[in-house]
Amino acid sequence: MPAQLIDGIALSQKLRSEIATRAAALTAKGTQPGLAVILVGEDPASQVYVRNKVKACGDVGFHSVLEKYEADLSEADLLARIASLNTDPAIHGILVQMPLPKHINPHKVIEAISTTKDVDGYSVLSAGELMTGLPGFRPCTPYGCMKLIESTGVDLRGKHAVVIGRSNTVGKPMALLLLQANATVTICHSATPDLGLYTRQADVVVAAVGRRNTLTADMVKPGAIVIDVGMNRNDEGKLCGDVDTAAVKEVASWITPVPGGVGPMTITMLLVNTIESAERVALAAR
Repeated sequence: MPAQLIDGIALSQKLRSEIATRAAALTAKGTQPGLAVILVGEDPASQVYVRNKVKACGDVGFHSVLEKYEADLSEADLLARIASLNTDPAIHGILVQMPLPKHINPHKVIEAISTTKDVDGYSVLSAGELMTGLPGFRPCTPYGCMKLIESTGVDLRGKHAVVIGRSNTVGKPMALLLLQANATVTICHSATPDLGLYTRQADVVVAAVGRRNTLTADMVKPGAIVIDVGMNRNDEGKLCGDVDTAAVKEVASWITPVPGGVGPMTITMLLVNTIESAERVALAAR
């Protein structure tokens, strides 16, 4: 029996509807959730992402600020702007769209964002909070992947999960979140000699390397859950992930499509982090 598709669009809409309800309740009490998005330069993909994030804010009743700067903006000016937003009570989340122009150090920029407003969950302190199991902001893509797995109703306790990829934004935090859910976790990457050796043992596979056909049907255990984080183009120019979906869906029990799987969840979890930030502020003000 072919795998059931995990519909990221439907789950995202359900979560956004809940976020809108929470935002309306907060706003009625005098705290409208606010997100500031900073874009430096003219990267076309970044412009699309930023536009989608600002639209999503409007859809759920958030206040959003979009600040666009020329590519020659100095690092000092950007850091000064972040410092100002850090102290702005109307802003509960700050997001600086990556990539940045070459002359700006992204690490310095991420670390300049107040941890209480780091809704991307990228700072060293946010990573440390995740590592040690403290409350804090989880990086949006792996956080969204966990919600997709959760939606299948499968309990991760004792399950073997394989994460393909070790990036700071997806692979590493994904492994930690799976670990928190009591899965047994293996991290594979470009230097892993026989990937299939590990994935064939896995009850859950998360593919996040950015290379199509990384995971093929012969590498998947029958009945596994497959989460495809990749975003690539096939020979016809159509969007595809890291997984050979057509073949793998004949083996797996659940699989995320590309597009329409992980993608919609990433912005949704950004909204979740922002509303959680606003709720913390409202609670502290009581």
